[in-house]
Amino acid sequence: MTFKELIASEKPVLIDFFAEWCGPCKAFAPVLENLKAEVGDTAQIVKIDVDKNQELSVKYDVRSIPTVMIFQNSELKWRQTGSQTVQVLKSEIDKLLAVDDSPAAEEEEE
Repeated sequence: MTFKELIASEKPVLIDFFAEWCGPCKAFAPVLENLKAEVGDTAQIVKIDVDKNQELSVKYDVRSIPTVMIFQNSELKWRQTGSQTVQVLKSEIDKLLAVDDSPAAEEEEE
């Protein structure tokens, strides 16, 4: 699956741009594991190594790591640099899910 296909999902897709040598990234990993346990299948969580994906890192202007982005339907919905709490990340994902769950404007059938 390409990155383009990955972020085209209707489900929110959280991308963690990280590097193996990055201390704060390693400290952030358990937060992502806890987040995954909380959101289950309602969102996808993907880690992308900036050293192995330099083109992508340049395209999305990742200058500091960890950088977290949340995409939905190919749109960047949220972005933050640095470690985040489970509560902050879950809140951002929940906002996107709430928009999805809202009733669509439907035409009345007569």
